[in-house]
Amino acid sequence: MLILLAALAVVFSCSTAQAREYGSYDPKRILSVSESPSGTRYGIDLQYLDQIINDLSTHAKNYPPHFDTPQDRQRAVQNIAMLSGMLDLMVNDPNPSQEILLRAGDLNSMGHNLDIAGSAQRAGASFQKLLAIAPEHPFGNYLYGKFLAETGNPSQALPYLEKAHTFGVVYADYTLGMIYLTLGDKQKCLEHLEAYRQARPDDGKVSFLIDGIRNGKIQLKTSGL
Repeated sequence: MLILLAALAVVFSCSTAQAREYGSYDPKRILSVSESPSGTRYGIDLQYLDQIINDLSTHAKNYPPHFDTPQDRQRAVQNIAMLSGMLDLMVNDPNPSQEILLRAGDLNSMGHNLDIAGSAQRAGASFQKLLAIAPEHPFGNYLYGKFLAETGNPSQALPYLEKAHTFGVVYADYTLGMIYLTLGDKQKCLEHLEAYRQARPDDGKVSFLIDGIRNGKIQLKTSGL
């Protein structure tokens, strides 16, 4: 796992924004609990949850995570741990919603990047539940494929990322390009990176990356994958 993460760290970070201050949030705000004749009911403020997840993603969606200060990082770790625990109540429901499963998987994949114990298992379980319910979910396939790649399972990641690619998830091409680069398949790597560049001409860093691969200045290949 760590070999692949180290190999991908630089190239994945091409799409990561410069670190900025991580916000202060009250994770307890996302959850409301009420009692009814049929039992306990949980409500969730998806807008506020998404605000937190979007902020976290600017710092921890890729490995290694980037924070301005150790205090910001610690606050993010605490937020993820608390949010994950609350989302578990709904993830483990007999009929979990796709919206919750997607967010729980995304949140815990960032928890894994922050070395939070149990986050990888939670992320994997949430993504698997989501895709069992909705196997054609475009972003679910993308996030699960990216998670598998970043946890040292590139071969397992490819089918999910290829499916996301067919559904038009632009970032799937970038991630596929990075995986094929580490697997030593330069042709497929460049095919996907070129597709990403056409879809995102505003991302100037990918042109630098493509040029580096073409002229041999960037060569990443891991063994035993």
